[in-house]
Amino acid sequence: MTNLMKTTSLATLILLLSGCTNIIDTLNPATKPKVDNSIEIVNYSSIKSIPDMANIGFEWEKVSDPRVIGYNFYRTELNKDSNELKLVKVLENKYATHYVDKGLEPKTRYAYQISSIIEGGIESKTTDAYIVETLPRIIPVEFAQAISNLPHSVKLLWRPHPDNRVGYYRIEKYNTFINEWILLKTIKQRLQAEYVDTGLDNNTSYKYRIKAFSFDDVEAAPTKVVIGKTKALPASPTNVRASNNESKRITISWNASPTADVIKYEIHRSTFKLFGYSKIKEVNANTLEYIDTPENSGKAYYYKVIAVDKDGLESNTDAVQGMSFNTFSNPSSALAKLEQNKIDSTLEKIKL
Repeated sequence: MTNLMKTTSLATLILLLSGCTNIIDTLNPATKPKVDNSIEIVNYSSIKSIPDMANIGFEWEKVSDPRVIGYNFYRTELNKDSNELKLVKVLENKYATHYVDKGLEPKTRYAYQISSIIEGGIESKTTDAYIVETLPRIIPVEFAQAISNLPHSVKLLWRPHPDNRVGYYRIEKYNTFINEWILLKTIKQRLQAEYVDTGLDNNTSYKYRIKAFSFDDVEAAPTKVVIGKTKALPASPTNVRASNNESKRITISWNASPTADVIKYEIHRSTFKLFGYSKIKEVNANTLEYIDTPENSGKAYYYKVIAVDKDGLESNTDAVQGMSFNTFSNPSSALAKLEQNKIDSTLEKIKL
């Protein structure tokens, strides 16, 4: 293992730690250690370290004192000008020569001291302070984009992170009800570069951001906020009409929807205005009329003409009423027959 930083002079510690090379002498551990100066001290020159963003790995030479049964690891955080020394690990094995201190803050300087321990919780003097700094956080994802105008969906794209320490991404979505960012999806592949958020409301905007995380769960700063908007429903056809004066048929006609990507129209029919509609016909976008021949003449029917775009989105459409009549029950025809019968009856009386 290689050493990131080892103090070769006491000058730094004199400034940082009030002039003492043994932190135990000046800082305030939670429990005052029982020190025996006759116990062999860990060789300071043998200490080596490898830092990561949130962890630091240590290696040292085993002491030869036969009384030693393990080692104590003390730590303080220099960035906070802390004056409290914390016992972070007790290694209860005299053969132990490696330790990984975890859960640290990125780009932070820590001072460590190691003591040898014997039975009864008695320990040696500690080593001089060994200073090491954790690595900085990984950089944020450099590029992110939201693709809009998709049906019920927003597609997110980003540039895969170049750092091999990245283990996964978290996609966050802004919740407008609680005014907070919430976790939408965890993407576990570093080279994955897209995600599609589905089941969304029509014609609605959504905010997103993406965070990269290292394998040991250290997060980078988020990307800039990207906004995607779902596709709107197609506009309804206009001037929808249904005839009420034709024999045994009802003609439904309309003007074209102004939405450019409408590919067809569906005609739905019901005997009730508010519910019970079923599709009876679909026609292409160039057809603006349909003739229905319902079984029951003289009965009112309700029709909806629905525009459907290339993505299958359907317009919201109001209903219109249509009615046909049987030739023999045509009101005007029946009235004519009644008048003719009256004339015929009058003529018969004159003849008599």
